Amino acid sequence: MSDFKKPTIRKFNQRLLSLVEHLGLLVIAIATVFAMVSETMTMVRAAQVTLTDLLLLFLYLEVLAMVGLYYHSGKLPVRFPLYIGMVALARYLILDMKAMDNWRMLAITLSILLLTLAVFLIRFGHVRYPYSGDESLAELRHTERSQD
Repeated sequence: MSDFKKPTIRKFNQRLLSLVEHLGLLVIAIATVFAMVSETMTMVRAAQVTLTDLLLLFLYLEVLAMVGLYYHSGKLPVRFPLYIGMVALARYLILDMKAMDNWRMLAITLSILLLTLAVFLIRFGHVRYPYSGDESLAELRHTERSQD
């Protein structure tokens, strides 16, 4: 294969993958909005809003925020799925608390704590040891701390 065709094939593959990626994100966004509307209609029909309903709506909002952030920046911070995991575990704990034994409740609570610590460590590492291109952010924070 000639050197001329390799960049052309590479560009085509990149565009194709980008198209599939954007279609997948669009499907996720539409499905999430549909689920939000469906859950809202369920709350309206029941004429009642519970904490578990609100947590479920927060899960949907986190998914939409994750899709929006990915569209905006082209990056997906690891923190977002961790947030979703924390809210999902909290919702599970609230929903099934009466049917759970003490060890299961403790395990879920510790799981939420571990996810929280993971978010904290990721944030700390990002501020303390920025990725390439984020040095200006670290310098700005260092300057702010030294002025205090």
